[in-house]
Amino acid sequence: MDKQLSRRDALKLGGAAIALAATGRAWGEEPFIEGQYEGQYGAADVGKYVLPPLPYAANALAPLLDAKTLTIHHDKHHAGYVRGANKTLNALDGARNSQDFAKIKSLSRALAFHISGHVLHTLFWHSMAAGGSPPAAELVAAVKRDFGAVDAMQQQFAAAAKKVEGSGWGVLAYEPIGHRLLVLQAEKHQNLAVWGAVPLLVCDVWEHAYYLQYQNRRSDWVDAFMSMANWKFASERYAAATA
Repeated sequence: MDKQLSRRDALKLGGAAIALAATGRAWGEEPFIEGQYEGQYGAADVGKYVLPPLPYAANALAPLLDAKTLTIHHDKHHAGYVRGANKTLNALDGARNSQDFAKIKSLSRALAFHISGHVLHTLFWHSMAAGGSPPAAELVAAVKRDFGAVDAMQQQFAAAAKKVEGSGWGVLAYEPIGHRLLVLQAEKHQNLAVWGAVPLLVCDVWEHAYYLQYQNRRSDWVDAFMSMANWKFASERYAAATA
């Protein structure tokens, strides 16, 4: 992948990675604990996936999202998913070369977890803009068709994000077989996904996304996100998905 992820590249990120299905253990058989694998990847930092830069200054979303929270989230947590994806791909290369697939179950889980985490975080940075932005007419028409009203969709999206069980995401997605928009929850990064659905706008409700500023007040964080939602970006992704 190119070292710099352009806005055009972000628009191309589609449903394959978010829809990778795996259960919630990242490596081996132990349960996943947030942050436990960060800093363990060494040479895997040089791989097929690269951490994209933030599309704005770290303080651009303040006071609703402070620079410290945003910087740690991007530089530590998102970077960990990139390293995890590359380490897993390297391990799979080794498995193929040695014809030893004893760890294929845990590696498949790790691949889904880390690549889905990378895709969703890449979209997440673009899903926010200072002051928010309005949707294009085409997306408004699709929302009214599938949800009845823009307010109804936004209320469902916020409710879904607030009620994710454990760590995960609220997602507005376009499902191409039914040609319709869906509000989805993602647990962790990869669970509850709909195969082939293209995420248009995503809200991170892992505690690392908001805890430094909002503590345990996830509802307040989601309300803040909604006021920053970049519907212009969602509109561009909808146009690309339906072209």
